Amino acid sequence: MPAKQGDARRKILDTGRRIMSRKGFSATGTSEILTAAGVPKGSFYHYFGSKDAFGEAMMQAYFADYIADMEHIFAEPKRTAADRLMAYWRDWHETQSLDDCQGKCLAVKLGAEVADLSESMRLALKDGTSEIIDRIENTIAEGLKDGSISIAGDSRDTAELLYDMWLGASVMAKIRRDIGPLDTTMKATRHLLHISTRRDETPATNR
Repeated sequence: MPAKQGDARRKILDTGRRIMSRKGFSATGTSEILTAAGVPKGSFYHYFGSKDAFGEAMMQAYFADYIADMEHIFAEPKRTAADRLMAYWRDWHETQSLDDCQGKCLAVKLGAEVADLSESMRLALKDGTSEIIDRIENTIAEGLKDGSISIAGDSRDTAELLYDMWLGASVMAKIRRDIGPLDTTMKATRHLLHISTRRDETPATNR
């Protein structure tokens, strides 16, 4: 794809992500996205065969960006696995506390809605969240090796539990407009991984 076409496609995706993170998938029309992106009206169906296809591509682009940010945090060589995991959770806490706890995670904002609307978007969500859990699992395993983490069960089960906890806490923070659920989940995370509170004193890496 030529550079200018690729730039236009990405602009549509980024604009759609920004609007849908506020309004949701169903409430956002393609015309609204194209107007906000400043691209010709006919561009949408040039790049995307349908709104569902756009949603799938948007999810894939979002998770690609998310995973890149996540790997940047987890790749810091001079920090223990526990320190890197806590930096990730603090970053989650910070981003989901934005805009009166509206956050900016598409899995939180659109997960329940699009999973019922579109099988292709559901699968994009499933694949993206599985990749996130893979990286959490790997870092937990590293923590078991370097002695900075201790868990009672399996690394995969613990990674899935932690992700589910944080996803649920983010939804509850949106409902309550309060960071209390995120604070509680941070404490539960330290408890599950047997990490002392001093780990939270290390500055988080900005995404």
